[in-house]
Amino acid sequence: MATRSQTAAVLLAGALALAACGSGGGTSPAPGASGASGGKTLVIDTSFDLKTADPGRTYEPTGLIVGKALYETLLTFDGADVTKPVPALAESYELSEDGKTLTLKLKQGATFADGSPVTADDVVFSLTRVRDMKGTPSFLLDGVEVAKTDDTTITLTSKAANPALPYILPNPALGIINSKLAKQNGATTDPQDKAEQYLNANSAGSGPYQIESFNVSSQVTLKANPKYYGTKPAYDKIVLRNVEAATQKLNVQRGDSQVALNLSGDQVTGMPATLQVKKTASANVIFLLANQDSAISKTTTNAKFVEAVRKGVDYTGLLELAGEGSTQAPGVIPSQLLGALPADQGAKRDVEGAKAALAASGLSNPTVKLEYPSELTVNGLSFQPLAERVQANLKEVGITVDLQPAPVTTALDNYRNGKEEMGLWYWGPDYPDPSDYLAFLPGKTVGLRAGWKEGAAKEIEAAGEKAAAAIGDDARTAAYVDVQTKLNASGPFIPLIQPGQNIVTAASVTGLEYHPVWTVDVADLGVK
Repeated sequence: MATRSQTAAVLLAGALALAACGSGGGTSPAPGASGASGGKTLVIDTSFDLKTADPGRTYEPTGLIVGKALYETLLTFDGADVTKPVPALAESYELSEDGKTLTLKLKQGATFADGSPVTADDVVFSLTRVRDMKGTPSFLLDGVEVAKTDDTTITLTSKAANPALPYILPNPALGIINSKLAKQNGATTDPQDKAEQYLNANSAGSGPYQIESFNVSSQVTLKANPKYYGTKPAYDKIVLRNVEAATQKLNVQRGDSQVALNLSGDQVTGMPATLQVKKTASANVIFLLANQDSAISKTTTNAKFVEAVRKGVDYTGLLELAGEGSTQAPGVIPSQLLGALPADQGAKRDVEGAKAALAASGLSNPTVKLEYPSELTVNGLSFQPLAERVQANLKEVGITVDLQPAPVTTALDNYRNGKEEMGLWYWGPDYPDPSDYLAFLPGKTVGLRAGWKEGAAKEIEAAGEKAAAAIGDDARTAAYVDVQTKLNASGPFIPLIQPGQNIVTAASVTGLEYHPVWTVDVADLGVK
């Protein structure tokens, strides 16, 4: 569905996060901040990737944490489960049999932070604004018409079947804003919108928190919304600080913060028993690509060569390198999402099988260039040691890998333009739905980056079309499993691992669940 250069945006976001990490640390907690003692202020250390608090413009990880607290969406997810959207501002939803029309009934009694009711007109304005303002998240609603059927009913209509829409609506970028208040402060439903400055300092949502202060480079402070109509949050104040990972570890160990969001597997090893460590696989999938454009390579276009690489990689060794919380990626769709392949379908190392495939390829002692971003880390994991491990694995098979690290902007250009012979990259979900991974098919965003043009694999493309049109969880799961099984058998991508997401909290913090879209829902956090 998305037309933008998705992974590029994710990778640039990662680069921005790195720049923030390099700034050397954050500010002190708000005066009177107390974690376990007062239980009312929660200090969260994270590496900022933050541009705005305007939901219609936000798409960065830290911004989505903030947006989730300030603005409610029509639908949401229950805890960490992203396989089933549940009601939020909408009390119910129904997708038509053809998958083109989504009808939502609005909950009654929801109010904005100024006490005014949330109306169908607010919903129509908010969603239309995101789509037509042409900010980063506008692609989420490409081709979707938004209409008010009556005072309690909203209809979203897509030109083609769009079963992903219920999974897209929970994104905090689609938070509902107080249209009357926003319009008074420059909000429009076109690129002339001027409400961002106001929304960076004021809350126009119905969420459990409001903005107290907002600084994109140092600290964001949220205060509980006194007029919140739902369950009151446990903490009166949330302080989000921009702190590099090593300092995050020190702060949470000495009690200066109660949550550290960005620690690597190595950094969480040996944490004191007084702290809680949540170890889970992230939704990022790190993969290898073998270019299918013969103008780029005569080697990687050889199907038997790709088979040799797939069988030659030591997946268990990569997991040991990645550390706590990481897991093998059996397919391109991460384990948390509907349609993910079961773990037992992951590729296994077979050195003799790899050597046999290489012999069958007719290639003698091939050398290939492997490009990757040199300074980018994903969940605290650098690409350099991964690339070195792949290089060593394939040397045992008879393939020489020439490592070609480059700054992210340079590497990204080659990757986006399909110029890499082999590449080591990652993909994070734009929204937690398997349709986002059709980008790996021939002629699609990531497929083209691997020189895989439309028409190159008609059976896989047909399976992708079937998956895109499938309606219902069972049919969709089966269709996406089929797509990935075919991709693994004859596609140019080799899924490697999902690196771990490690979150450390004080013993006083309860209810934390890692979420692949908004990382953590601060309103769900409790205190004991």
